This record gives sequence, structure tokens and C-alpha cells, in this order.
Amino acid sequence: MGAFHDFFQVILNPELFLLVGLGTFAGVYIGAIPGLSVTMAVSILISFTFSWDVLPAISLMIGIYMGGVYGGSRTAILLNIPGAPSAIATAMDGYPMAQRGEAGTAIGVTTVMSFFGGFIGIGVLALAAPLVSDFALKFQPRDYMLLAVLGILLVGSLSSGSLVKGIFSGALGIGIGAVGMDPLTFTERFTFDIPLLTQGISFIAVMIGMFGVSEALLQLHNIDLPAVRQKIDRIVPSFNTIKKHLPLSLQTSTIGVIIGALPGTGGDIAALMAYDHAKRVTKNPERKFGDGAIEGLVAPETANNAAVGGAFIPMMTLGIPGDAVTAIMIGALYIHGLNPGPMLMIDQPHMFWFIVGTLVAANFFMLLFGLTGIKLFTKIVEIPRAFLIPLIMMLSIVGAYAVNNSINDVYWMLGFGVFGYFMRHYGYPLGPVILGVILSRLLDDNWRRAIISEREDLGRFFGGLFSSPLSTVLFVAVVLIFVSQTPLWTKGKEMIFGRSNRSAS
Repeated sequence: MGAFHDFFQVILNPELFLLVGLGTFAGVYIGAIPGLSVTMAVSILISFTFSWDVLPAISLMIGIYMGGVYGGSRTAILLNIPGAPSAIATAMDGYPMAQRGEAGTAIGVTTVMSFFGGFIGIGVLALAAPLVSDFALKFQPRDYMLLAVLGILLVGSLSSGSLVKGIFSGALGIGIGAVGMDPLTFTERFTFDIPLLTQGISFIAVMIGMFGVSEALLQLHNIDLPAVRQKIDRIVPSFNTIKKHLPLSLQTSTIGVIIGALPGTGGDIAALMAYDHAKRVTKNPERKFGDGAIEGLVAPETANNAAVGGAFIPMMTLGIPGDAVTAIMIGALYIHGLNPGPMLMIDQPHMFWFIVGTLVAANFFMLLFGLTGIKLFTKIVEIPRAFLIPLIMMLSIVGAYAVNNSINDVYWMLGFGVFGYFMRHYGYPLGPVILGVILSRLLDDNWRRAIISEREDLGRFFGGLFSSPLSTVLFVAVVLIFVSQTPLWTKGKEMIFGRSNRSAS
């Protein structure tokens, strides 16, 4: 009876219910503005809410978190500027749909699928938190390293068929992510004795420049073309559409929960891995991926919202943050005299069920706010390009500056925007660059931790790949994904299946 009351407490208390709704509404629109990250919003909230009671403070933070993860898809679809890294994959098919006048359909699909993925993540948190957290604990440094390599190899699926261009873009992103002070040895890397580079390069500036500024420069070629009229007659996807993509959404939600439960990962990696999974398992999409495939919206949006529930699993059961936002929430709980981890589950189980209930309420608010205001929001796409291009540039500049209040980030953003323009002009994909920047730290840190744990013995390190079933599975997956993206794999399949077909005939 106590757990039941704690679960519904946020609904029964008007103040808490209002705070969740207010936070979710703010999160949706903060997430839609490039550069205004959910992490930043929640961190700022701590200074305002440390004198509050713990329940109102957590309610507001969870609302912003849930709304912000979804909100990044809005500008990704309408302007090809992901509001957050987790919306990069959404832009790949959402923006082509907006170019066809289907922005309303795209936003409707992402909203409903985000709602579905969020519920899967919350359901796993409520029913299987200890089990999933035990699985996450089995990941050793070499497993995180292999997970990062697996993510980098996904560039083949994000590179329009060119493995070489995809690997180049991913490697470029890793190099950009490595610029600055080495976090373990505190020595400078790739700084060339330039003081500006010692602080590293903000991946938000890279992301906004690559997607926002490069898009504005590309639009200059078509500045005289009329704006595309958007069809807003049907926003909520039909039951048949939801039913058709239900198996895929269940698969990608599972990916989101598992990746979200791994400390240091999050919705951005989950979305990209889910997008790659969708490309592999979808045999006959109505449109090609990258050209407006519905599956290209279903996969990343279910995964990144399912990762929210996943990120709470290690936070609540082990006291380990699943991502940057839950790391801030752990700090907030400490400020309010709580100690996240196994003892919290034993001594104060009411807090666990209150958080689960708050996530459910925030998920419903996300659906409500996601399906309202779409007609007004999609008017952005119908603005003439002569006005839209300055709007994109203004949003890009504000977003880049807002991260660190630094004009240097604006310069980086403009520079990467011009560079991204030339990359797109010559057919190099931009998604793998951002993926490389995001995964650079995960790859670098865990490679060195793995080597140190094996006493810097490469033989022991490679032997360890086969001493753990988890490491073996990840290593085999890395090899298979790499081989499957080479021409030899295609030729081998043609030879094998060609011979079998001839034998059958």
C-alpha cells in the first residue's frame, strides 16, 4: 500500500503535479534550442532549489529531463539542427520529411514513439532495476572500450554507403574530441602550444556548426526557391502505423534501456545504435533511410527516451550516474540529505517509487506538449529562405555562446560550419564526426584503464577479450560489423547465394 501511495503521490499533490508539468514544458522548448542543454538547465536548477523540499525539487528536474530529451527532435526535423546530440539520428530522416511538407507527420511520429520508448524505460526501471544494474556492473573497462569501437564502426551505416568517408569522418571526430588537457596525465594534446586549445573544443559548438551553419550555407544555393508548405492535417500517427512499427520500437527501446543503464553513455549513443539497428533489420522500408524513412524516426526516438529510465537504474540501485543529468541529480539528492545507492532502496523505498511515478507523469506531459503547438512550430519551415537563413544563423550563434558564455565557442562554431559545408558538398557525412567527438572520451579513458589493469601487457589485454563472455560477444560483434561493411563481404554473399541459387535452379 505504501509503494502504491508513493507512486501516485505526484498526481495526488497539485503542487508536485504542476511542477512536473512546468518542468516538462520548459524541457521541451529548452531541448529544442541548440546549445541550451538539459544538463545545463538541471545544473542551474540546483542553485534555485537547494532550499526547497526534496520532492518539489526532484519533480521539477525530472520534468525538464524528460521534456528536454524529446525536445531536441523539433529543430532536428524542422531546421536540420539537432537541439541535442540524441537528436542527430532523428535529423537524418526527419529533415527530409520536412522538405517534402511532412513535418507534422514527422513530429507526430517522434512524439508518440518517444512516449512509447519512455514507458518502456520506466517499466524496466520499476520492474527490473536490480537485474539490469547487475548486468551493467559486469562491464569492465575493456568492454566500455569495445562498446565505443562498436559505436565508431556504426559510421559505415551513417555514411551513405561509403565506408572510407564514414571512417574518415568518425576519426576526425575522435581527433577533435581528444584536443585539450589529458584527463589522466594533465598533459596537453593536439594543442600546438595554442592556449585557446588547452580547454578543448566544445562538442556543442562542433554540432551546431556542422549542422546549423552548414545547412544555412547550403540553403544559399536555393534561396529563390519557394518555401515548402507543410501538411498538418494529421499529426497523431494512425493505429496501423504504430502497429506496423511496434516490433522495431520494442527492439530499439530495449537497446535504449541497456545503453542508458551503462554509466557514462546515454541517449545520444543509444539513438545512433538504434538507428543502425533499424537499418539492418528493416528489409523493405517505404523510403530509403536518409530520405525520409519512418523507421529512421521510430528507432532513435524510442531509444533515447527509453534511455532516460535506463539512466536512473544505476543511479537508484548503485549510486552511479547513468549520464550527465543523473550525475547532477545525485548531487541534488546529497544536498537534500539522501544517499543514492543500495541503502536508499532499503531505507527509503518511497523515494524510488516517487521517482518512478514522477517519470510516468512527465512522460504523459511530454505527449501532451509534444502534440500541441505543432502548427505554430512548423511555420518555421514555411518562412522564406531569405528570412530563414538569418534565423538559423542567429539560433546557431546564441546556442554556441550559451554553453560557456564564450565568444570563442562562436568562432569554433562558425569555423566548423564552413568546414561542414565543404564536407557535405563533397559527400562526407557529418553524423559520424559528432559521434566520434562524443565517443572519444569513452574510448580513450577505457582503453587506458584496460591497459593499466592488465599491467600494460598487450598479450594479457587481448587474452582478456576471450576470458569474459561479455567481452567475447562485444569483440565478435566489432569484427562482424567491420567485415560486413567491406566490399569483400558483399562479394562473398554474392558468390555464396549466387551459387546456391544456381544449384536450386
